[in-house]
Amino acid sequence: MLNPADPAFLDRLAQVLPPGALRAPEPRHREEPRGRWRTAAAAVALPASTAEVGAIVAACAAARVGLVPWGGGTGLVGGQIAPGDRPMLLLSLERMRAVRSVDPADRTMTVEAGVTLAEAQAAAEAAGRLFPLSIASQGTATVGGALATNAGGVNVLRWGNARDLCLGVEAVMADGTVWNGLKRLRKDNAGYDLRDLLIGSEGTLAVITAAVLRLHPRPAATGSALFALRDPAAALDLLALADEVAGGCVSAFELMHRTGFDFIAATIPDLRPPLAPMPAWSALVELGLPAGLDPQGVLADLFARAEAAGLCRDGVIAASGAQRAALWALREAIPEANRRIGAVSSHDISVPLSAIPAFIDRAGRALEAIGAFRVNCFGHVGDGNLHYNVFPMPGRSRADHEHQREAVKACIHQLVHDLGGSVAAEHGIGRLKTTDLLRYGDPAKVAAMRAVKAALDPAGILNPGAVLALTEP
Repeated sequence: MLNPADPAFLDRLAQVLPPGALRAPEPRHREEPRGRWRTAAAAVALPASTAEVGAIVAACAAARVGLVPWGGGTGLVGGQIAPGDRPMLLLSLERMRAVRSVDPADRTMTVEAGVTLAEAQAAAEAAGRLFPLSIASQGTATVGGALATNAGGVNVLRWGNARDLCLGVEAVMADGTVWNGLKRLRKDNAGYDLRDLLIGSEGTLAVITAAVLRLHPRPAATGSALFALRDPAAALDLLALADEVAGGCVSAFELMHRTGFDFIAATIPDLRPPLAPMPAWSALVELGLPAGLDPQGVLADLFARAEAAGLCRDGVIAASGAQRAALWALREAIPEANRRIGAVSSHDISVPLSAIPAFIDRAGRALEAIGAFRVNCFGHVGDGNLHYNVFPMPGRSRADHEHQREAVKACIHQLVHDLGGSVAAEHGIGRLKTTDLLRYGDPAKVAAMRAVKAALDPAGILNPGAVLALTEP
């Protein structure tokens, strides 16, 4: 049984921290982006060093007080929100924002967990390198949060998830001790891979305080184009063709439905779509090419071959950096437009690439049996990750469908499971999907996860109720 972070505990904690390191939570700490949970945190601790993180975790362990790590607050499954039954302590690493080193020869960069993804990208660019992890919230999302959730984004197709972009981590364990795993090695088989275990654990096994990130050469030339697709099945054929034409240099491949552009027009009218009218389905393709290749020429060749194969009938090739940025601004605006419309139920799912057309077809028909909805389906087709979000019809709100929300979620998640997919593609489990993990997860895996949690966090103080639902009364 965990104890509350009561005034007596907070007074004791304040005595071991510098002035100003323990504060009342601000509004941004209290609610997650979709507004479905509000935190019951008693206070937020803002350490400025790994030693201070260790002192905070040790104090929580001694008092058996729950501790909830808070990165940039952009998570969409409630992992950063302290549950409401007992006041807990939020731990924000937003003051730990140092870029400790950049090593172009090693192709690595060591940063603290509070560095935002945008700041990490800028530091890599200043060194003539590329840190390719890119998500819509990268100006706010932090390296620590991205590693804790194994974030994905638009460039997973070429460079992988956050786990693939990290060589080592520094972390504070559940008793307050510090593990210094900041190695810059590509090969290290000295025992269990604790790094990979902590990445994606959502702060339930340790608190990541710093990381060695992998850097890549910057493409000599970059180009983007929007393709008006025949249907979702054509997207898979276009991706295969793009890989062939571009010699494996496809950096991103995003599938988008017209509903997303309708939502942008309704909520962010300053952003103009490149085609009028927009097609039912489109793909945004980005190439990162070596020196000597012209991206516009490669994209023009790709378009000609795709059109001849009947995969697309129209499109736009960005002729400048500004046009390329405008195309990506539309893609990156879709989540914000979704938020303003208000979803009945949002689903971050993945299925085998070959199952994408079947999933889209079967999901639409299955929803019709529940009620009348609009669907905005978009995502990273190159890695099988779709964001399948269900919205009310015009003139209605998500509140009108609250009684159907669980039925919609169960419908989509069961179909994903039947197709051999995952109901947690890149956002994690958090608190939203703990029952889904039990329903669809392999029992042996769940049992092993509980054993790991018990071994590394025996008191259960680290992000209680996230990933694995609480079993205590």
